[in-house]
Amino acid sequence: MEDNPPDYELADRMALTEPAQVQAIAHPLRTTILQLLHERAATVTELAVAVGRPKSTVAHHVDVLARNGLLTVVRTRKVRAIEERFYGRTARMFHVAAEPSTAGVVMPRDFNDFEVAARESAMAFEQGTLEGFIRHARISGDQASQFWERMAALVDEFDRMPRSGETVYGFAVGIYPTDHPSLPHADG
Repeated sequence: MEDNPPDYELADRMALTEPAQVQAIAHPLRTTILQLLHERAATVTELAVAVGRPKSTVAHHVDVLARNGLLTVVRTRKVRAIEERFYGRTARMFHVAAEPSTAGVVMPRDFNDFEVAARESAMAFEQGTLEGFIRHARISGDQASQFWERMAALVDEFDRMPRSGETVYGFAVGIYPTDHPSLPHADG
């Protein structure tokens, strides 16, 4: 395996500015396809085998991702008389950066990463193999933004790790405002 997956060139970050792009990443099968392509480029057939779904279903979802600029053909090869296409991501990280529309177009919401992580981590929790923390801090918006940039760097590091193990690990990170209680400022 490569020391710095995936096995093709791609941008580090891509801003999703169109509602269709956000809708494309909001489907669970499409996010799974995008995650698989962090490791290496793959054909529709390989992706279908990996996710245990019919090739026609996976081809549809690959097409949606490609039409919205999230996937591209990174190489081809001839297999008998058929040209086989290998798809890859267009960026390591996608982030929603759409401006509010004045034309009445409603931007769909991105999917809830923590809902996905909770579902995926349930078995690890039951088996006692879940590692996690949750913390709360009263900080400024600027501090939260700076902290998020450091977390994004960790996500990037995780994405670039060599794919050498037998187990697929999930890594969830986020920062969000809450209504968690806080102490009043100390008299001083």
